[in-house]
Amino acid sequence: MRRDAARNRDRLLQEAAGVFTEQGLAGSLEEIARRAGVSIGTLYNHFPTRDALIDALLPPRLAAVDEFTAQAEAEPDAWIAFTGFVENLLAHLTADRGLLEAFTGDHPASARLAEACTRGMVNMAAVLERARGAGVIRPNVTDEDIVNLVWALSLLGENAGPSAWQRLLGFVFDGLRTNRDTNASA
Repeated sequence: MRRDAARNRDRLLQEAAGVFTEQGLAGSLEEIARRAGVSIGTLYNHFPTRDALIDALLPPRLAAVDEFTAQAEAEPDAWIAFTGFVENLLAHLTADRGLLEAFTGDHPASARLAEACTRGMVNMAAVLERARGAGVIRPNVTDEDIVNLVWALSLLGENAGPSAWQRLLGFVFDGLRTNRDTNASA
């Protein structure tokens, strides 16, 4: 790829990240091209479809979930690992509307995006299994419960601002935690 073409592609990806973060995955392709300082034809030369652009942009951004998993695995305390993972995930999703839509399945996923989302779900399941095994999370809490809670708190953050999900997250964690720690201090 010529240097100027590579530069245009990089600018398109950078601006797509901004537009999709602000507007979601249905964000204007014309706006992306305008912000990148190129024609819409140049955008389509690099990314023939919206899905091709999304596929180039989002899987590496979903890879942040791998980092959250590595942090959770390195944390010796299973409860802190679990709560840190969920908090990191929520902060990441509420800061990026496009990523939230991809993670929650509000946009039809390409194979690469679906693979990245599946890997994120496997990572979340591993963190949850560790918390269950350590007895720090209620045993009847399912992976689906946590996915639904993350999704609901993400939407709350999108609509009411980050302080809303951050405030409610403490209540959610209190409801998920086993009572043995409460009984020990009583």
